[in-house]
Amino acid sequence: MSKVISIFGSSQPEEGSEEYRLAFNLGKELARAGYKICNGGYGGIMAASAKGAKEAGGSTIGVTSGFYKTPANAWVDKEIMLPTPMERLFMLVELGDAYVILRGGTGTLLELACVWEFMNKNVIAKKPAIVIGDFWSAVVETVSKQLAVEGESDGSHFIQRVNSPQECVRLLTGKLR
Repeated sequence: MSKVISIFGSSQPEEGSEEYRLAFNLGKELARAGYKICNGGYGGIMAASAKGAKEAGGSTIGVTSGFYKTPANAWVDKEIMLPTPMERLFMLVELGDAYVILRGGTGTLLELACVWEFMNKNVIAKKPAIVIGDFWSAVVETVSKQLAVEGESDGSHFIQRVNSPQECVRLLTGKLR
């Protein structure tokens, strides 16, 4: 059975943008490595990663919410529609054997924080959580410093940073297989 990689990122990037291309290539590389991708099922990074996975012969899961009243993107094989954004978030976390976080806004920040906090507090099993690029570096550094001040492990070991989709897949393969 394929491992599921939950991908988090902005709904805003449009086809042709650098962020869209990054997500597309990530989906493609993950599918080529035999992973199933899971994401929020809508546009931007979600559509790009699903499209990349489908073009590489992979399969996709889109976790959507009736709250948004928006249809899933065309590259979703299996849609899981839940009533609320909170249920959607928890399902995305639950389904993932690992997490990849790309550039995003407050929704993506919430997804990163949820994964990090749940692993830090042993709510979920320790799983790979990877950010691609420098976008989240300041957030990870700031939270790590605060955790250290609070007398806890800084928790930074839960979040790893890579520079490319290829590096991400190599890291995931080393941890999941």
